[in-house]
This record gives sequence, C-alpha cells and structure tokens, in this order.
Amino acid sequence: MAMFDPLGALTEAFTSFLYGKVETTRLPVRTSTGQAQAVYLPTAAPGLGDSGVIIGREVYSGKGYIYDPFQLYGQQLPAPHWLVLGESGNGKSALEKTYVLRQLRFRDRQVVVLDAQGEDGVGEWNLIAQQLGITPIRLDPTAALNGGIRLNPLDPSITTTGQLALLRTIIEVAMGHGLDERAGFALKVAHAAVLSTYEDGTDGLSRSRQPVLSDIVEQLRHPEPASAEAMNVDIDDVRAWGLDVALVLDRLVDGDLRGMFDGPTSAGIDLDAPLIVFDLSHIDRNSIAMPILMAIVGVWLEHTWIRPDRKKRIFLVEEAWHIINSPFVAQLFQRLLKFGRRLGLSFVAVVHHLSDVVDGAAAREAAAILKMASTRTIYAQKADEARATGRVLGLPRWAVEIIPTLTPGIAVWDVNGNVQVVKHLITEAERPLVYTDRAMTESASLPTDEARALALAADAEAEARAEAIAMERQLRDESSETVA
Repeated sequence: MAMFDPLGALTEAFTSFLYGKVETTRLPVRTSTGQAQAVYLPTAAPGLGDSGVIIGREVYSGKGYIYDPFQLYGQQLPAPHWLVLGESGNGKSALEKTYVLRQLRFRDRQVVVLDAQGEDGVGEWNLIAQQLGITPIRLDPTAALNGGIRLNPLDPSITTTGQLALLRTIIEVAMGHGLDERAGFALKVAHAAVLSTYEDGTDGLSRSRQPVLSDIVEQLRHPEPASAEAMNVDIDDVRAWGLDVALVLDRLVDGDLRGMFDGPTSAGIDLDAPLIVFDLSHIDRNSIAMPILMAIVGVWLEHTWIRPDRKKRIFLVEEAWHIINSPFVAQLFQRLLKFGRRLGLSFVAVVHHLSDVVDGAAAREAAAILKMASTRTIYAQKADEARATGRVLGLPRWAVEIIPTLTPGIAVWDVNGNVQVVKHLITEAERPLVYTDRAMTESASLPTDEARALALAADAEAEARAEAIAMERQLRDESSETVA
C-alpha cells in the first residue's frame, strides 16, 4: 500500500487553489454524426495503387491519383475502356492530351487519336504531333484531290470478310437503314467479281494497283452474267437490286467525299509510330460524312493496326457521339472494343452529354458500349444532366450532387465502383501543348511569365474551391444517428 505523502498533497491543493483543478471529470456529451464528423477528420477512399500514369491528386486527402487501365485490368478493372464526360471548357481535352503524353513514356504503348476538333485550320492534336515529330493523317476532301491522304476500303491488308463488312456499313450509314437481302446480294457478287478479276487478271490488264471503290460501282452497274445464273435470276434484276448501292458508293467516288477513299491507300502512313493522329477537323461534324469516316477508319485500323505483338494500344475518339449515335457504326465499334481483352486495346470515348448517346438512334448499342467502359470520368455538368448521368452510370448520390459544383480541372472518377474526386495536374512543359482556347482568349499573346502567373492563380482558385466543396460534403451528412 502506498504511503501518504503530506507534502505532495499540500502542493496539489495549493496548485489547484491558484490555477483550478488540473484534471476534471467530464460529463458525457450527446451529439449527432452530422456534428461529430467535424471533430473527426474525414478519410478518403483507398487509391488505385502506385503503378501507372499520374493523373493528379484526390481532393479530399491530397494523395496522388494514379491510373492505368493496363495495370488495373484483371484486378480492379473488368475492361480497360474509358468514358470521359463533361461540358466544354472544363478540362476534358487537357486530361486526354496529358494522359496520352504520359502513356507514351512507356515503351510498349501506342496511341491512335481521331481528332474531330479544329483550331487555326488544323486539328487540336497538331501541336502534340509536331512535338513528337509526327505528321497527322489529315482527311480533307479538298486536299485529297490534290494528292492528299487516301484510305482504301479495299486495301489488300483488310481481309475479304472485313472489306465486305466495311462496304455494308458505309452504305447502311449513308442510307440510314440496313440493306435488304437483294441489295446485299448485289453488293456481295460485285465485290467477289472485283476481287476475282484482280486475283487472276482475267481481263488481261496489269494488276499493279489495288482494287478501288470505282471498280465496285462499275460492277454494280454492269453485273457479271455468271452471278445471276448461279442464283437463277435475271441479270436485269441483279442490276436493279444494286442501283441504290451504286449511287451511295458513287458519292465516295465522284461526290462530296471524293478523293479520300476512291484510290489506293497513300504511301507513308506509319502504323508503327507511337502516336497516329487522324485529323478530321476539315469534315463537317454534323454531316453524314463523319460517321462514314468513323466506320472506314475503324475497320481499317481493325485489320491493319491491331496486331498480337504484346503492345498496349489506346484508341481515343473525340466527339464520340458521332460513333455511338449510328447503330451500324456503333455495332462496328462494339466489335472493336472486344479486342481490349485479347489484344490489349483501351478505347477512350469523349462525349459532351450522355443524353446525346442514350437518347439517340442507337440507344441499345450505346448501352452495350457504356457497359464495357469500366472507367468513367465526369466533369462539371448542369444539375439536370448530372442527375441523368448518375442514373445511367449508377453513381452514388453524393457524387451526383457534387458534379454541378465542380470547377475546371476537377472531375468525379468512377473506376469500377471506386469513386473519388480528382484534381488533374498539368506540368509547365505540358501546358503549351494542351492549351486549346487560343481563339477565345487573350492569354495566348501574354508574355510567358504573365501567362504562367495567371495559370497558377487559376489553379490556386480551383484548389480552394475544391477544398470548400470537400468540407461542405462532410458537413452535410444526412444521418440523424446520435453518439455518446
């Protein structure tokens, strides 16, 4: 038993008299979780690992945010495809470009970009291509007539089945409906006749060039009697069945799209380059030409670019609603997406509004493509659009509520259910390459130091607003449970 210390007791009594009691017995406090959460600091969800491409940082914790579909595939991702959503001016383009630049630092990466945006007479990926010493493949009807780039739908590198599928897709997109059996038969026999002629040279001419679309049009106008006899039909019937098909293809040969697809594939297209940019900025984005272009480029890449060589490939499509809005092109790209698991392809679709897709003519195909996208990045949207996006993508309620308040450069990331708010960071070296608003701003003409100061100020403002949003989220907890 401890002995009583009179001196210590006297000292403690004197100290308590002067300063009050050093230790007190506190009464229990009753409060709600909504109030108590301000006392206990919030914790952020776990990240995606430390292997891959640095995107930026998670705004609630400040931790670095690293993402790479090839590293995550099979562990946290069932598919490597990625959907990027958001209104213009919120940072989608900057994210895509820095992501590609950072991916290309890995030796086993290769990227194809369909660049549908334009500025200063060139596509917006032109600066990046120049920096990497790459010449974009500029598809322009006017330039094509003067020795510009051509892509041949009948290129021998595309399989016979692939060529016929591509011809059908082109025609169905242009006509707005599927081919009936008779028109499909006329096209099939015309295609077979052209390939047969070029294989055996039955007309005695030198076959030093590739078969081209004009050969198909000529066969549709003047079908081979043997093809009609094989089906026991009249030759005039076969000619009539193929008339509409010939008229559609004639548009690519002698109409407003002539020059781009009616000749042999241009020499010098380097499919082994780390970055391949198809510049579609000279094509009217609202015309039928755009989905036709998408179909031709998609099939051409499927049969000439995607190979089992263990490379990891990224296929990034700007203005992707042009693809998903057409049932026939959407079906083609669905097939392309399936290469993701077998041949290491990550498809990145950039869309302004999800309603452009899910309410379009290809709603069923769009739903299938969205289902394949295990990663979804959503930048700021209006409240109504955010709620609709949340319903379609199955986002948690807090994420839907925060989307309309996001500032440029900050987005909600949903990686197979792992939902976080991420601030995208751009380095000083990347900033001149990803800046795409020169035509609408004056900062392009500012001195370098002043432009940098403005950029840093904008970043600081965005960060402050993000932190305020984070605190607001923590203070708005709707739980009414009480704790002792």
